[in-house]
Amino acid sequence: MISQLFSLVVSHFRGILRDRILFAVFGVAAVMILLVPALSNFSMRQVQELSITLSFSVVSGTLLVVTLLLGASSIWRDIERRYTSSILSLPVSRATYLLSKFCSLALFLLCTVLVLGVGCAAVITLASATYPSDIPIHWGNIVLALCGMLVEYLLLGALALLLSSLSTSFYLPFFGTLVIYFCGTASQEVYEYVTGEFGKGIDPVSIAMIKMAYYLIPNFSAFNFQVQAVYALPVPTEGLLLTSLYAIVYTGILLLLAVLSFERRELQ
Repeated sequence: MISQLFSLVVSHFRGILRDRILFAVFGVAAVMILLVPALSNFSMRQVQELSITLSFSVVSGTLLVVTLLLGASSIWRDIERRYTSSILSLPVSRATYLLSKFCSLALFLLCTVLVLGVGCAAVITLASATYPSDIPIHWGNIVLALCGMLVEYLLLGALALLLSSLSTSFYLPFFGTLVIYFCGTASQEVYEYVTGEFGKGIDPVSIAMIKMAYYLIPNFSAFNFQVQAVYALPVPTEGLLLTSLYAIVYTGILLLLAVLSFERRELQ
């Protein structure tokens, strides 16, 4: 099974590299990174801080687009091209096929973070050298923030694969994943609002529903370490371990549900 999984991952990854749309996305991302030093100069007092923030925005936006395109379209595209039927006619289980899809997506996201991370390091170094800041550059926190983005979009990719295993079209996984992503990035703030002083006037039933949604929807804001990276703030080790455990468990559950749903799905 491991050899089959490895072979499928390599095959899927090569297919991803042949996708011209992704090259266009990377072209736009490269242009945006090159513009970061110029845009950072608009803030005369916080050039370094703004360059880090803008660099992270470019990386996060690129990962979001790549995850949505690959996670939402990979299974649908293979079914439309009859590629899935030919693969599953071999001694390959559906679980192996689906896990290979996720692993190839994870590998591509890792390569994306590495490439864009090098570009971010270059523009941040240039900005800090042009206008030195009183805040030192904490490269460990910058790497941690990039790793947090990677884990965040791996979780989102697992969610996209789950919706793809349930849907027969491209639109439901794409827009469904996008909506859940926006809800997950704001769920922490909404939860703190309704459970705090300002939520005392809200209907208890509404509060209960919001709390239920908070625990069901992935909390993507938990993987955001950009503030710590920008201002060189310490990161609690205990919170980091809990966040890592949360990502592993949640991603595992999503992949398990995706495998179970794909096993029951009838393929034409």
